[in-house]
Amino acid sequence: MDFKGSDTIPGPRTEDHLPHTVRTAAKIVIVGGFGVGKTTMVGSVSEIRPLTTEETMTQAGIGVDDDYGSESKTATTVAMDFGRITISDHLVLYLFGTPGQQRFWFLWNGLFEGALGAVVLADTRRLEVSFDVMGRLEERGVPFVVAVNSFPGAPRHPIPELRAALDLPEEIPIVECDARHRSSSRDVLLTLTRFLHSLAVTGSFT
Repeated sequence: MDFKGSDTIPGPRTEDHLPHTVRTAAKIVIVGGFGVGKTTMVGSVSEIRPLTTEETMTQAGIGVDDDYGSESKTATTVAMDFGRITISDHLVLYLFGTPGQQRFWFLWNGLFEGALGAVVLADTRRLEVSFDVMGRLEERGVPFVVAVNSFPGAPRHPIPELRAALDLPEEIPIVECDARHRSSSRDVLLTLTRFLHSLAVTGSFT
């Protein structure tokens, strides 16, 4: 997916400095398998020009990277994506998108450091990839929500069926989204912030 065609924020992106009213900043990681739309989500929702570390894909990845459903991709994230979104007058989220190929997963530990929460992007054509991703977050004690990205031609399933397939407990939110669209990506982040708030209220943070 290419965020260049997404419905980004109307008008020019904001300058890099924070609004003077902001009192709280939180680090959020966006994780998932190869080609699930992490770079797209960061790019579509960021209010500043996103920082990406994409490199042209080469033959070195053939037989190593699982490109199912992403055969048309010509570039891939090799370190991280970075963006920022202001949720309210007082809260800003710093977004860190992780590389999807398993050979780059060793970078995840550093990106998880200090993260308040995470979005797990999932693709219905290869839900099995999400198990390793969620397992790593659980090991690090990072709360997360699951966002099922809508790809053209991908099968659609009711949320209860997706929850059962992913073996998600009822308390973990799962939503559908289209990472190309800012409003949809923003709603995912709002779902995460509400979830994190509920954990703080109930004292459920690990």
